Amino acid sequence: MEILAPAGGADTIEPAVRAGADAVYLGAVSFSARASAKNFNKEELKNAVEFCRQRGVRVYLACNTLVRDDELKKALEVIEYACELPVDAVIIQDMGLAGLVKRAAPGLRLHASTQMSVHTLGGVELLAEQGFKRVVLSRELSRDEIERIAAKSPIELEVFVHGALCMCVSGQCYFSAMLGGRSGNRGACAQPCRLPFSVKGGTGHDLSLKDQSLIAYLRELDEMGIASAKIEGRMKRPEYTAAAVAACRQSLDTGHADPELIRKLEAVFSRSGFTQGYYTGKRGREMFGIRSKEDVMSATGKVLNSIHALYKNERQSVPFNAALTIKNNEPAVLSVSDKEGRSVKVEGPVPEKALRVELTKEKCESSIARTGGTPFLASGFEAEIDSGLTLPMNELNAMRRQALSELLERRGRKEPLSFVMPELPAPDTRKKLPPRNYRARFTNGRISDAFLGCELVYVPMTLKNSELESLMDRGFAVAVEIPRGMFGIEDRIYRRLGEIKKLGINEVLAGNIGSVEIARSLGLDIHGGFGLNLTNTAAVEWAEKTGLMDAEISIELTVEQISRLGGRLPLGIVSSGRLPLMLTRNCPADNSPEGEMLLRDRKGMEFPMQTLGACTEVLNSVPLDLADRRSELLGVDFEVLRFSVEAPAETEDILGIFDRGECRRGMHTRGLYYRGVE
Repeated sequence: MEILAPAGGADTIEPAVRAGADAVYLGAVSFSARASAKNFNKEELKNAVEFCRQRGVRVYLACNTLVRDDELKKALEVIEYACELPVDAVIIQDMGLAGLVKRAAPGLRLHASTQMSVHTLGGVELLAEQGFKRVVLSRELSRDEIERIAAKSPIELEVFVHGALCMCVSGQCYFSAMLGGRSGNRGACAQPCRLPFSVKGGTGHDLSLKDQSLIAYLRELDEMGIASAKIEGRMKRPEYTAAAVAACRQSLDTGHADPELIRKLEAVFSRSGFTQGYYTGKRGREMFGIRSKEDVMSATGKVLNSIHALYKNERQSVPFNAALTIKNNEPAVLSVSDKEGRSVKVEGPVPEKALRVELTKEKCESSIARTGGTPFLASGFEAEIDSGLTLPMNELNAMRRQALSELLERRGRKEPLSFVMPELPAPDTRKKLPPRNYRARFTNGRISDAFLGCELVYVPMTLKNSELESLMDRGFAVAVEIPRGMFGIEDRIYRRLGEIKKLGINEVLAGNIGSVEIARSLGLDIHGGFGLNLTNTAAVEWAEKTGLMDAEISIELTVEQISRLGGRLPLGIVSSGRLPLMLTRNCPADNSPEGEMLLRDRKGMEFPMQTLGACTEVLNSVPLDLADRRSELLGVDFEVLRFSVEAPAETEDILGIFDRGECRRGMHTRGLYYRGVE
């Protein structure tokens, strides 16, 4: 199992590598999910790749943001440059971009970002089919859930083992975007979850989790077959990276990490300590924590200086073999080679006759093994030395330095990967017409006959068979919603959908890659949910090729951006309701003695919560309403009226407002459809 380190800037590469990382992941200046990190310009990226390759360390480029149509070419140019270097893999979130990269550079490894929200075997299998070689699993998975996925995974799996925990499942958070226009899906998260949001009787920061630390479980993960242990932290200081890498290295190599090193790691950065709650299945109040004054003050100069010792010197981790030939009347020859087969041969001076002490193999081997200050470690030595000869040690040392310098330079070279810029899908090809049809989404079966005119009604798959049959008997076109959070319940969902199919319901709403795969395997008609985060024409085309009948477009696009999409797949827009801002496995209401499903911010605004599947949705404090803007929703085939906490009478009123094209009274929002996001 590799130790995978974060590198937020050029100053972190050396600490990560010298502390023992097997691989690093980093971002270019654009299209990185950590836009606030320093990130790497072209020259810095080139130098970083060369430095790491010389030392046998792999480099993964994070290009893991959602991309719009007008950005696709620039994103591909970033990846084209990465192929020139080349990097060892790219980490991608956007399925449209992934498809284009696969066509452009078939030899480039694709890793699926944790931003894809993959937490089921089905999700892994679908991505394997799409050409991905590795999936970064969601951080909320338990030990048993990881083990079950790993046992049958057709490709490599990567697990976060140390660092910050978002309250929301990665890729499903719209909190920062909705409240401040800074999208976490585009690398600009403002971290509003670290502010005081509270439930009644809670911690006062009921959206702020402690940092996760699974350092003690690395050998357990290795035994499961996990390919990579990932450390979070591209926005943190080099000392943090070095300490985290060193602790992981110790734990994996020896079975435990030095407690003093763990204390130093906690001093450099923690939020009231660390948690293993998701991994152990012990979720709840103990997982919550904030960055206190004591936490900040603990990163003293003394602590930081002691960590510097971890990366003060080169880590000698590149084995080499040496062969020395010293013949009478011939120049001395030293050959060095690494385990990958690269070799270098250098010549030295002609040896002299020994007047007193002749040169021995042992003396030469001692000289060749003196590799301090380099990443090399002598692992084998052969010598053919004629008797009665000598050679000055400074000459032999010079031969060693020259040979290893040339070998290091040669290790930094690698043939670029082939890249052919693909033809981009044509945007702006849809008819500029407003939506013709309504769909309505409910969280229960109490649906008024007023909605009989909807082309579809989405209801929970957990409704009783009798409730589903009643809706069909009343004349509703019923589709069931697969929850976006399926942690630990994938098999149960599969069985339930099989039962529902027997009732005559063949249509589902799927907002996660994993739920898409379940539906495909059962031969169901799939309607894509907003959680698939489709933001460009290539992604729309991917959805069509994958078998979706239609899809809701991302709630982070503007009306103008939506209108310019291409593709043939029918597209919808969520135009009413309390938008889900978060999808979280650790429900904040568990911190409330009364279990109150209501979250409040500092200004007293209230955010309702609802449990669906294995997760809780945190809903916006005010509803979305576009009833009076329907004529502006061009290129959209259908609207979705999304109901959650509304009473049946209120849902009828909202439908009437949309039919009349009126503006809703009271507080409401236009979402991001006119504001957009960074």
